[in-house]
Amino acid sequence: MKFKIADNIIGDGYPVFFIAEAGVNHNGSIELGRKLIEIAKEAGADAVKFQTFKTENIITKTAPKSTYHIETTGSDEDQSWFDLLKTQEMSKEMHIEMIEHCKSVGIIFLSTPYDEESADLLESLDVPAFKIASTDTSNIPLLRYIAKKGRPMIISSAMATMEEVENAVAAVREEGLNAVAMLQCTGNYPAKLTDTNLRVLQTYREQLQCIVGYSDHTPDLINPIAATAMGANIYEKHFTVDRDLPGPDHRMSLNPEELKETIQVIRNTETALGNPQKQVLEGEKENRIKLRKSVVANLNIKKGETIELEMLALKRPGHGIQPIDINKVVGKKTIKEIPDGTVLLFDMINDK
Repeated sequence: MKFKIADNIIGDGYPVFFIAEAGVNHNGSIELGRKLIEIAKEAGADAVKFQTFKTENIITKTAPKSTYHIETTGSDEDQSWFDLLKTQEMSKEMHIEMIEHCKSVGIIFLSTPYDEESADLLESLDVPAFKIASTDTSNIPLLRYIAKKGRPMIISSAMATMEEVENAVAAVREEGLNAVAMLQCTGNYPAKLTDTNLRVLQTYREQLQCIVGYSDHTPDLINPIAATAMGANIYEKHFTVDRDLPGPDHRMSLNPEELKETIQVIRNTETALGNPQKQVLEGEKENRIKLRKSVVANLNIKKGETIELEMLALKRPGHGIQPIDINKVVGKKTIKEIPDGTVLLFDMINDK
């Protein structure tokens, strides 16, 4: 299972595709958006992702804020959720500016469409893939609409049941799109480590038969290591220029140094995982000889004498007859005198 996003191959045996989630942390500012792109590139991310939506298309004017949004942006009386979202919209012109800046620094631009109009905009701007937010895992009409565009889809699954996850993947595939990935995710901001449930990655791999990954809302550094070790093909993490900036998502986002460290531990984990085939490495060859053991004479053995087991010992170094072959030595006659402590070689004994 694999697919491509721009020039990056996503799948087993390939590097984890890291998405630096800028989201709405641009606060409506092109300057801040450009800075986020530069931070993502400097940290080593493969892609930087924003959010694309028309507020009128995704929320009613009286929709209540979640507790999380109240904690970070004030109550509905201070500012309605509708009005908050209006301040976080990206215009078409801002999209074009961000895409051009991504090209100039050499990083992939991605964005999450929250409605059909936004998906059309991103398609017109030739984004290489679509990232679907957890809030739309159960939004089958939107998933089908986007799947028809024929570009890879990465779907997050916070707050979803397994049935809803299965329905989402099935709907996308029914539209003829097989380039789909499902990300385990926890819908708390920040999420507790105890709610991570990384073993769901294996469930997705086995039951969905698709690319898997993890969208991380925890502040902990263990999850990038653990998810990579468990075979995550994609990793997504929120980041910001400064956690003290106003807005809903800055509080649970990584700062620039933390983003860089997170990506580095993923790359280090990939290096440590290495090759699945067991082999003697170049750096082990010297110690293989010096630290392993050989069949050694345990006393002076005369020429022509029949070798008995008690005449032998297993000692370092390991360049002689190997312990597994000791029975090929016992009962054979020597063709030369073998002093005590000598490492035995087959040319010292009669092979008949």
